[in-house]
Order: sequence, then structure tokens, then C-alpha cells
Amino acid sequence: MSHSHDHSHPHLHEHAHTPADITPPDWQHKGVCVIGAGQLDSNTAQTPGMDRKAAINFARVGAQKLWAGTVTIHANAKTGAHHHGHLESVIYIIRGRARMRWGEQLEFTAEAGPGDFIYVPPYVPHQEINASSTEPLECVLCRSDGEAVAVNLDITPVEVPSSVLWVDPTHPAGAV
Repeated sequence: MSHSHDHSHPHLHEHAHTPADITPPDWQHKGVCVIGAGQLDSNTAQTPGMDRKAAINFARVGAQKLWAGTVTIHANAKTGAHHHGHLESVIYIIRGRARMRWGEQLEFTAEAGPGDFIYVPPYVPHQEINASSTEPLECVLCRSDGEAVAVNLDITPVEVPSSVLWVDPTHPAGAV
């Protein structure tokens, strides 16, 4: 049986071999990194009433565009009003109840519980609050850059913020 090659499509016969004069990457040491639960680093920016631990950053794994870690907010604790400059943040609630306030006078509020995600766009003035007076709030936090940007704001909050329901195309009536 003879093999005939169709030379009109040479790319069909190319193989993903590294050329002999180029050293392939050291995938064992420069590939996937697993950071165990007991390996998180608390040597990161801390806020009173919160325990922040880094899992993924430049120093630990060489991450260029991300920071990820955990944050535990003590019962009844809250941050001051602040924003994170050009960074985007995502918060995933593991345990407890989060209350977020945001706006020029922190006039908007929403709550999130276990399994919920919170997205905070760049430059949005906000405050994170543990809505429970007895239980810690445990979250995973991801930011769009490894640098720590936190700009504290001198805001006089409105007394009663407006609740904002979670409205999107799959929840047109809103969900809390």
C-alpha cells in the first residue's frame, strides 16, 4: 500500500516539534502551579478586622496580570470607603454574609452569600462589610493586577443606602 501525500496542504503534515536549535520550556518548573491551602502567604497588605492571604501573585508563581488569595472579615468588621484604581476585583463568598456599599456617598447596597460572586469595576468607591455580628465572612478575592492599589476616600455615607437587586437577562425581576 503506497502513501501519497497531498502537498497542496503542507500545514496538515507539520508537527508541533520544537526546532533543534531552541530549548523547549521547562514545563515541570514553569508550568502549572498548585498552591495548597496551607501555603497561602499572609505577608501581604493587611486591613484591621480582615485577614488577607496571597495565593497567586508575581512573587509566588510569576503571575503577570493577576492577584488571587483569601480574605476573612471578622464579625461586625468593615473597611473604610476606598477604591482600587484601575483594577477590577472579583470576590467569591465561601462562608458568611457580605454586604457591599458603593457610590459617591456609599448610597447603594447589596448582599451576597455562599456561592455568590461580586464584581467591583475600576475606580468604584465601595465598602466591604461583614453583615453578621457573630460569624466571620470568608471570601476568595481576585484582582486584575498583582500590584496592591487601595485609595482610601473621605466619604460621609448616606444614612440609609438604596438596595440594589441583582438584575441580569436571566433574572429580569431581580434577585437579592
